[in-house]
Amino acid sequence: MKSDAAVADRRRWIALAIVMTASFMDLVDVTIVNIAVPSIQADTGASFSAVQWVTGGYALAFAIGLITGGRLGDIYGRKRLFLLGIGGFTVASALCGLAGGAEMLVAMRVLQGGTAALMVPQVLSIIHATFPAEERGKVFGLFGAVVGLGAVSGPLIGALLTEWDLFGLAWRPIFLINLPVGIAGLLLGRAFIGESRAEKALKLDLVGVVLASAGLLMLIYPLTHGREAGWPLWGYLSMAGSLPVFVLFVVYERVKTRRDGSPLVELSLFRVKSFAAGIGVQLTFGVVSGIFFLVWTLYMQLGLGWSPLKAGTTGIPFSIAVSAAAGLSVQQLVPRFGRKVLQAGALVMAAGVLTYIWEAERYGTAIAPWQMALPLVVMGLGMGLIVAPITDAVLAEVPREHAGSASGLINTVNQVGMALGLGLVSVAFFGAMPETPAPAEVGTSFNGAFVHAMWWVLGVLVVVFLLMCALPKRKAAAAGAPAVEDSPAGEREPVLV
Repeated sequence: MKSDAAVADRRRWIALAIVMTASFMDLVDVTIVNIAVPSIQADTGASFSAVQWVTGGYALAFAIGLITGGRLGDIYGRKRLFLLGIGGFTVASALCGLAGGAEMLVAMRVLQGGTAALMVPQVLSIIHATFPAEERGKVFGLFGAVVGLGAVSGPLIGALLTEWDLFGLAWRPIFLINLPVGIAGLLLGRAFIGESRAEKALKLDLVGVVLASAGLLMLIYPLTHGREAGWPLWGYLSMAGSLPVFVLFVVYERVKTRRDGSPLVELSLFRVKSFAAGIGVQLTFGVVSGIFFLVWTLYMQLGLGWSPLKAGTTGIPFSIAVSAAAGLSVQQLVPRFGRKVLQAGALVMAAGVLTYIWEAERYGTAIAPWQMALPLVVMGLGMGLIVAPITDAVLAEVPREHAGSASGLINTVNQVGMALGLGLVSVAFFGAMPETPAPAEVGTSFNGAFVHAMWWVLGVLVVVFLLMCALPKRKAAAAGAPAVEDSPAGEREPVLV
């Protein structure tokens, strides 16, 4: 018979597979919609603004709910909130697949983003609470590989499902495919995931929830809706007004901390150097992802006239490169070179962007998928070097009792970045195109707008690189052991110092 320790070890790895699958499902859902844009437009008559809301509405609801979702997990149990989130996400996916028009699809995508905000923060928290400090580097390496694969495989999966037109459902299977995965995750999660919550009794900070939600909504809504409304004055006032709301949020959180020690965001986390610097990187890197993935898909399908399958398969080299670099970075490179790996990733990705710009300008609308392979592989390698180690760097010194709040904040800033990037598509991409290009000039217009947007991506990558300079260097440890110090939670954790 197997020992209790062996059974427990097997159960935690099964639990890891379950939460990683849920995270993969969420990440795929972020990008899978992009490839189906022409099919959605043809079937529902959706405008470009509505299409932006199909993607941006999900990101907005996700960003607003993530911090709250993380804190709810700390209070009521991470397993409980994970199961509630994955169940709601599955139902919302079904409703997206059954949507009769663009308005309902946008509404259900917002619901889907809200339920994902309950599910996703628990993933990192469950990992943090389930695995000891010395194993988390390997686990986060696996998690980073899944993150990279999920982010870039969405277009391919969406292309296949749209191209196959299963049962004459056109784009709808891109959402309906979540049903069997979600149901399996719900049933297996109940059996194998262990419950955990914050050691100290906490309360939900409702005022903090309202202030954070209001600030994010005031910032992101005008960016997403501004182009459609003609960039009205209220949009600029709303974005400017979000700053004092965020200031008020910080002031209130300090008061809440002194009053009962249950703030929505543990501001003390920002005194941890690795956490504060990593949050900045997550935010700006989210902007890169938000701009690139939507613009890239529109460029290939609407500008070059490629089918969903052709566009989706073009991204395969990107996917492979991200996954390969993600595993290599955590297991081999980061232990030896520390933050230099992340900085190298930003530079490599920037080199890929420059190569893509050069090819798009040189070949124009005659560019072929094989010619895109080189810049996509280079960009994928750079992304892989970043997405895997950054999570471990941000969470390494975070006390266990604040794992939910910290992971919710990590995901929030990444989604805020993506929502900002999606909003900036109106400026970086559509702003470089004529309102109604002549049929003969559509390809040229999209090609020029793509190049313009890629310069934006390059500029944000420069900011990412500069922020990485604030990440702590890895301290060499004796006999090759990881550097450790006492964490505030009393644990011994590997840290970047």
